[in-house]
Amino acid sequence: MSSSNTLTVTTWSLEQTAPSDLRPATPPEGDDVRIVRSEVPSPEFSRFLYASVGSDIRWLDRLGWTYAQWQEQLSRPGAETWVAYEKGTPAGYVELDAQDDGVVEVVYFGLIPAFRGRRIGGHLLSYAVARAWDLAERWPDRAPTKRVWLHTCSKDGEHAMANYERRGFKLFHTATEEEPDLPTAGPWPGAFPAV
Repeated sequence: MSSSNTLTVTTWSLEQTAPSDLRPATPPEGDDVRIVRSEVPSPEFSRFLYASVGSDIRWLDRLGWTYAQWQEQLSRPGAETWVAYEKGTPAGYVELDAQDDGVVEVVYFGLIPAFRGRRIGGHLLSYAVARAWDLAERWPDRAPTKRVWLHTCSKDGEHAMANYERRGFKLFHTATEEEPDLPTAGPWPGAFPAV
């Protein structure tokens, strides 16, 4: 039970342990969506993506980061940001982080609110997880990927868990804890239509 000052948050950790676990989503119809790796570490761009995607779902942990903290995170060997664009406009992103022993974490994944519900999320997640599995091809000093994992929580979008499970992720851990009930960072009133 949460009080008015706290929020009960359940976190689910999921994984794939072989490339064959990935069940790709059907790409959105038409050729208006493309996914591009943001190869030049850009704290400004990454902070924009983080704040825009997480504005309504309480992504707050990185909002206070300095430029140097962003730069350090984005410059890590094996750190990659993949961005989905619809008609040239950023729609969402995935941040991958290569860890020790062939493990790759999907650190952040999401869509800007105005782009949700358009079949972009499953396509972006499928594409990014495939890039997690072949990450060592772009980073020869990293071990070949043996495991891809992520976590999602009860603060994330209502379709997040189902999307991960449809892509072939399996649950391996669940935790529940109380967190401060902080207001979301945005968006500003009227920024996107209610769905």
